[in-house]
Amino acid sequence: MKRSLVVKFSIVFLVGLGVYFFTPLGPKVRGYAGRLWSKNAVALKTDRQISEDSYVWQLADTEGNAYDFTEAKGKVIFLNFWATWCGPCLKEMPDIQKLYTDYGEKVGFFLVTQEETAKVNTFLQKKGYTFPIYFTDKGDIPEEIASKSMPTTYIIGKSGKIARAETGAANWNGSEVRGLLNSLLAE
Repeated sequence: MKRSLVVKFSIVFLVGLGVYFFTPLGPKVRGYAGRLWSKNAVALKTDRQISEDSYVWQLADTEGNAYDFTEAKGKVIFLNFWATWCGPCLKEMPDIQKLYTDYGEKVGFFLVTQEETAKVNTFLQKKGYTFPIYFTDKGDIPEEIASKSMPTTYIIGKSGKIARAETGAANWNGSEVRGLLNSLLAE
């Protein structure tokens, strides 16, 4: 009886692993599981004030020009950590592009990746995205905003307070986000 239960459990476990890793359903399951797993960690960062040290951060744009993140201090910031291999990241990019098209002059958009510049530039040309991309090394990301999950996005107010933090794909072009940005810009 015990042996039969162990065999049944093993079969179910192996089938589950097969679905998780080798079927089209796998990325959806991994994305959902990752979102559940990491949601609480990011949610805790909401309504926290970013320290002065978190603005001391060097980035590089797609042309290789250095950007000092301290220049963004005092602005409304849309900060997104992403990668070209990340399915949920790619899913939310069209919404981010629409948001950038409408708010790009008013909000500081920082889509940050750790990938190779050439690979990212090819991706941007293929997709036609115009939002600004920045590059950084993993060790350079301030601990307060670092995340082990992608995508991770923060909306930060002018005062440096995190107004929204999300892990996983989200609808960044919805009325809720637009309302939040409008209220932060009015501060």
